[in-house]
Amino acid sequence: MGADPVGRIADAVLYEGYLLWPYRKSALKNQQRFTFGGVHPPAWDDSSVVQTQVLLEGGRDARVEVRVRFLQLLRRQVYSGSCAGSAPEPVEELELGGQRWVSWEEATEREVSPGPIDVPGGEEREEIPGGAIVRSWRALHGSVELSREPLRSDLSRVTVRVENTSGWSGSTREDALRQTFCSTHVVLGAGDGAWVSLTDPPCGLRAQAAACENIGLWPVLVGEPSQTRTMLASPIILPDHPRIAPESPGDLFDSSEIDQMLVLNILAMTDEERREMRDCDPRAREILERTEALGPEDMMRLNGAVRELGLARSR
Repeated sequence: MGADPVGRIADAVLYEGYLLWPYRKSALKNQQRFTFGGVHPPAWDDSSVVQTQVLLEGGRDARVEVRVRFLQLLRRQVYSGSCAGSAPEPVEELELGGQRWVSWEEATEREVSPGPIDVPGGEEREEIPGGAIVRSWRALHGSVELSREPLRSDLSRVTVRVENTSGWSGSTREDALRQTFCSTHVVLGAGDGAWVSLTDPPCGLRAQAAACENIGLWPVLVGEPSQTRTMLASPIILPDHPRIAPESPGDLFDSSEIDQMLVLNILAMTDEERREMRDCDPRAREILERTEALGPEDMMRLNGAVRELGLARSR
């Protein structure tokens, strides 16, 4: 979404849990990924619907903008053999001339507006020395429904419902994830109105706020503390106006850990562990290169900062 504060928060939600420390394919923690915000195909035994309901102050003609964002899994399959007359063979990894390519599940970002969701399946082929990489993805189908219910002349309830209707007939979670809307969240904008906090609603709107039904999503105000024009319905519980610490060197995909500890753990890796991290995923490689480039001042900033300092009052 960009480098603005709202975009940074939305992107952090989008990639939360994408890849966890120790950022390697072989790590046990990365055998079950994409645990937040999944909108699954209905044949899989999990939710195929998420919904957010929020309150909007303003006239009945106040404009509402809705964007639904999620990740779609891409299968990255490495093939060995590109010589004439030889059939390419799928392999877990291919190494040649000091380079290594590994089969893995990547993800691509999707953003849709209210209406039908129809993402056709497809594949892309990338030639590499001694073989090829084929990235493939399946078709996705579903819908985003937007409705608005007037509660009084200056207040309405806005509902966004996201449903996955993709046909699927597999038997494992890993296979179902290939037709899941992963890390699904909703960004709502008010052109000339104001969203009402459901975390801390005004006294006069507490009953209306309590009546809002949210399924799998947690709506919070985002942007500057005084800003009420944008709301993020997140699969992760957040406070109103969440912020990313300026000391953070960049997204590490694992908010359950402390950035400083993750950075130190990465720097303590062996050469072989770093190689596996580098070859695992392009975003893992970016984390490694960014961490290796940190200087002493950057490391000092990771110790944290005091945001507010009040006066101690003696008795």
